[in-house]
Amino acid sequence: MQFSEIPGLPETKEKLINAVKFNHLAHALLFHGPEGSANLTLALALATYLYCENPSDTDSCGACSPCQRMSRLVMPDLNFAFPVIAKSKDDDKVEEEEDDKVDVLTNWRKFAIDYPYGNVHDFIYFNGFEKKQLNISKASARKMIQALSLMSFEGGYKIMLIWAPEFLHPSAANALLKIIEEPPAKTIFMLVTSQADQLLTTILSRTQKILVRAFTDEEIKAHLIDTEMSDSKSADQIAMLADGNLREAYRMIDQVEDVQVTQIRNWFRFCVSKDLKEIFDLADWFHKEPKESQKSLMLTGLNVTREILLKNFDLDSLLRTTDEDRTFIDKISKNVLNEDHAVKLYESFNQAHYHLERNGNAKMIFTDLSMDILVMMAQKKQ
Repeated sequence: MQFSEIPGLPETKEKLINAVKFNHLAHALLFHGPEGSANLTLALALATYLYCENPSDTDSCGACSPCQRMSRLVMPDLNFAFPVIAKSKDDDKVEEEEDDKVDVLTNWRKFAIDYPYGNVHDFIYFNGFEKKQLNISKASARKMIQALSLMSFEGGYKIMLIWAPEFLHPSAANALLKIIEEPPAKTIFMLVTSQADQLLTTILSRTQKILVRAFTDEEIKAHLIDTEMSDSKSADQIAMLADGNLREAYRMIDQVEDVQVTQIRNWFRFCVSKDLKEIFDLADWFHKEPKESQKSLMLTGLNVTREILLKNFDLDSLLRTTDEDRTFIDKISKNVLNEDHAVKLYESFNQAHYHLERNGNAKMIFTDLSMDILVMMAQKKQ
């Protein structure tokens, strides 16, 4: 990954390159910004620049051996840590699954290359982790410390890139505190997240924050046109709908149906028709889903509710949904939910997400939320 492959963000790229040129680069960096931003890609581009044999004032050369290996993420001094399946929830016994360990790392590299703007939910489904609980365990932290204690293979920087550090088990985070604060010489930690508020304060205080803003509409539009992913007219519309989220822009280009929006649509229809059997069946299904999928569905519900609110206030120009989803929003805002209902619905989804975060019973949370939705929809629009 090179800086030139990342759309826009000239100010952030310049800041990172100047930090290297003037030897002001911190030993622990936290790349954080909204979903679909360049958190991961900027970290990888910086790593490429650090390893490059012939860097310019603006980018890595892209031609030397380290740059070529970085394009495949196979530099021996570049280490990765990311959420994986855990065997136990016990603080002292949390161990990653050893089976197919090499395949997990291979899959991570492939995911980072193919879906550089993907989120944790994408990663879960990419690896088939749907029915598993994930974390970065204390055992993984020990392996990070061990890897960084070894001499550099090529005499340069040793880099530990931790993707989604919000999944660090508390015992793992605590185990890493000392080495993050006082790492070996020429060792750099790069933490990449869209959920910085979920990190321990002790971790946050030991990092230099690199705030990665969302892309502008013009940056997304120019990227889609320059890469020949879309024509000018379509790129203009996609950029507006993506609202700074390049992951969302790619999804719209690929015309990939958002499965969770479809699930929300069906769920609402069952509530409108008071189909309790289907609602309870959905509650059983929801209970069996992994925690991250449950939380993601609640966030999708918040996004759908936002669309309903905008439609109720005749702010169609701000709507992001299209096609069948737009028709659904039009119908439900016109015939079912008024502004007051939508506000209450937003609060209900937010509260459900809060309780899931705190390990509440998923089946009860979903059922209670379904009853709230059913009651609101039974009242109809006045």
